[in-house]
Amino acid sequence: QVQLVVSGGGLVQPGGSLRLSCAASGFTFSNFVLAWFRQTPGKERDFLAAISARNGGTYIGDSGRDRFTISADNAKSTIYLQMNHLKPDDTAVYYCAANERNQVSGMENRYDYWGQGTQVTVSS
Repeated sequence: QVQLVVSGGGLVQPGGSLRLSCAASGFTFSNFVLAWFRQTPGKERDFLAAISARNGGTYIGDSGRDRFTISADNAKSTIYLQMNHLKPDDTAVYYCAANERNQVSGMENRYDYWGQGTQVTVSS
């Protein structure tokens, strides 16, 4: 079955950096689009960035521009989210999502498979 395992979260000081990883298994990675979302208590999931493992195309949401970068390593069936200049309001649970699609999307309902998420806390 499809599995998405997210890692790399933790506690970081404001202004610091983290790189999240999402390791995929159970499907042909190159046929999928994958994305990063985040969620804080009481709020809907916020789209950050998406990437097509098929052609490398990306789509970056407003919350992910400038400070966040998405990338994919097809040989490892893994996508990454590099986060720089982190702020306290970046504190959230970060999720990896995937689906068999031809185009990237920022819409949550375009993704059928979700990882468990990893906690990122930005605090002094």
